[in-house]
Amino acid sequence: MVSRILHIMLQHLIVYLGEFDPLLENILGANCHGVLYTVKADAKGSNEEIHSSKVPYVFRRGRPYIWIPKDDSHNVNTIMDERGSFSVISTLPGSLMSLLRSVKKLPSRVALTGDVMPLKEDKVHLAVESFKETISLEREAISHAGYPVSGVLSSSCPNCKTRGDNLQEILDRIKDYTLCKFDIRSCTYMDGHGVSHEVDLVDVRASKTDPLSPFTEKLIDGINQSQARRRALMLFCFVYLNANARDAFMLSVDRKGFDILGKVSGAVSKDRFGEYEWKEFRIPFPEEVGDIESFCQKLVEMEEEAVKNVQSFSGLG
Repeated sequence: MVSRILHIMLQHLIVYLGEFDPLLENILGANCHGVLYTVKADAKGSNEEIHSSKVPYVFRRGRPYIWIPKDDSHNVNTIMDERGSFSVISTLPGSLMSLLRSVKKLPSRVALTGDVMPLKEDKVHLAVESFKETISLEREAISHAGYPVSGVLSSSCPNCKTRGDNLQEILDRIKDYTLCKFDIRSCTYMDGHGVSHEVDLVDVRASKTDPLSPFTEKLIDGINQSQARRRALMLFCFVYLNANARDAFMLSVDRKGFDILGKVSGAVSKDRFGEYEWKEFRIPFPEEVGDIESFCQKLVEMEEEAVKNVQSFSGLG
C-alpha cells in the first residue's frame, strides 16, 4: 500500500506531467535539468510537506545523477527520508516552448519515484571523470562534423546549448554541489489526455542514450530559426504526410526520425470556412541514424527529395 507521503509526492508530480513520448531516452537523456521533490524534514523528523526545486542532472546507465546545491534543503531532507520523486520535461528551446504554451500544448514529460542517495567521495571522483570524458566526446563529434551539422547548429540562438556545455557549467562549480544518485523505483508517462503510462523498470535500465540527445536543443532551434528549413518542414508535411501546412516547426529529433508541429486546416465550420490548428506529425527514417552528422545529412537528402517531388507534381521538373 502506497504511503500517504508517497501519495502526496505523486500528486505534486501530476502538475508537471504532459504528453506521451515513446522514446524514454529522448527525454531523460537529452535534458540536463529536472524538478526534484523530497519530504521536508525538521527537528522531529520528516513530515508530510514536500520541498521541490529545479536541479541539474545527468542520465547515465539507466539512472539520473543529480547535482544538488549545497544550500538546498534537499540535502537535509534526504538524510531523514531518502525517498524522492523527479520530473523531467523533454528538451525544447525557449521559442518553441512559448509557441506550445500559446496553443495550449504541453511537452512530453517523465515522472520518477525512488531514493536519493549521496555518492561516496571516491565515486564522485569517478563520476566527474566520466562526465569530463562525455564533454570531450561531444565536442569532438561537433568539431569533426561537416557543413550540414555546422549549418544547422550555427543557426541556433546563442543561449541554446549542448548537453556538454550545460554539464561543463556544473563541473566548473562542482564545489557548490552534492552529487547524488537517484535509484528508480517507478517510472511513469502521462499523455496529453491525462492517461498515465507505467514503464517497466527493465526498460528504463536497458535504455541507451540516443546519439542525438546531447545536441537536441541546438538542433531543434537551429532548424526552427532557419526560414528555408521551416519551408522544408512544410514540404515534408505535403510530400510525405499529404498534409498542407501553413507553417511548421521541428518538435523533436531522435535516431529513428523526427516530429513536426504543423499548422494545418481544421474542421470546417457552419459558414464553410475552416480554422487552422496545430497538429503533430511523425516522420520515421527507413533506417536509424548513428550520429548527428548522419541526421543532418539525412535531413538535407529529404529536403532535396521533397523539392524534386513538388517540382514533378507541378510540372516544373
